[in-house]
Amino acid sequence: MNLPRRRFLHLAAGAAVLLAVSGFAWAQTYPTHPIAMVVPYPAGGPTDAVARILAEGMRASLGQPIIIENVSGAGGSLGLRRVARAAPDGYTLSIGQLNSHVFSGAIYGTQYDVVMDFEPIAPLTTNPLMFVGKKDLPAKNMKELLAWLNANPGKASFGTIGAGSPTHVWGIYFQNETGTRFQFVPYRGAVPVMQDMLAGQLDLTSLQASDMLPHVRSEKIRAYAIMAKDPWWAAPDIPTVDAAGVPGLHMPFWHGLWVPKDTPNDIIAKLNAAVVAALGDPAVRQRFSNLGQEIFPREQQTPEALRALQKAEIDKWWPIIKAANVKGE
Repeated sequence: MNLPRRRFLHLAAGAAVLLAVSGFAWAQTYPTHPIAMVVPYPAGGPTDAVARILAEGMRASLGQPIIIENVSGAGGSLGLRRVARAAPDGYTLSIGQLNSHVFSGAIYGTQYDVVMDFEPIAPLTTNPLMFVGKKDLPAKNMKELLAWLNANPGKASFGTIGAGSPTHVWGIYFQNETGTRFQFVPYRGAVPVMQDMLAGQLDLTSLQASDMLPHVRSEKIRAYAIMAKDPWWAAPDIPTVDAAGVPGLHMPFWHGLWVPKDTPNDIIAKLNAAVVAALGDPAVRQRFSNLGQEIFPREQQTPEALRALQKAEIDKWWPIIKAANVKGE
């Protein structure tokens, strides 16, 4: 049976209004059941630790538990694929960092777009990398280290957490900018890198500053620089790379939160508000501080700030990665 055109348009308009109202009501009641937060790395690592503190803090605002799912592999790309394929309903979150949400897009043949297939919620925390050497290296500071590396091209060893990891990419960047050369030694994780550094089996590495600081303070390894523009609050006596004489070699190791593309704006706003509330909680702030993590300023805890940060990092690092033909393991 054919409906008259006016009657058809009337019914179509009514249906559209009904869908809009029901969608609004759905967003208003969100969340009604537990939320999954996908961590693209194994349990026990730094991203997992940040995720668990954040999830606990967000629960108070959302009224629902956030369940951590560790989906690791391929530089974090397997976890991102899980989220990219999820329904855009606010019940699957993607926590990640420089490696998973920047580097993986240039290194791996992913089945998703690290920018277009996700909606940003907010940047979370940051912790710089620290450039360190074994304690018996003859170089006591960056100037002496550069002289030693130039006098011994290709002889020094530099531990990385695998091909395409932040440690590896920063090492490439350092070589390009200083004209030095050393041998990359890949490991499966930061723990074995540190073990060999402490045992004197490696000459150099760059890992998260919070993991390095106790060993620096106990004089088991030597710190050459913090890879940040400004001094690190936890160790202001350790020079930045700029102050050490190699300006611009910054690599802040930050974390952020995303959801699948097409997630309704109202849900994004609720999640952002929950993040802001969690990051403002004194207990949460203290737990992050204990990990050496610095929370982004309140004015930067926005979707727009995370989008801009991710874009800036892609613009900076992708050309370096592609020029070096870095491929994931």
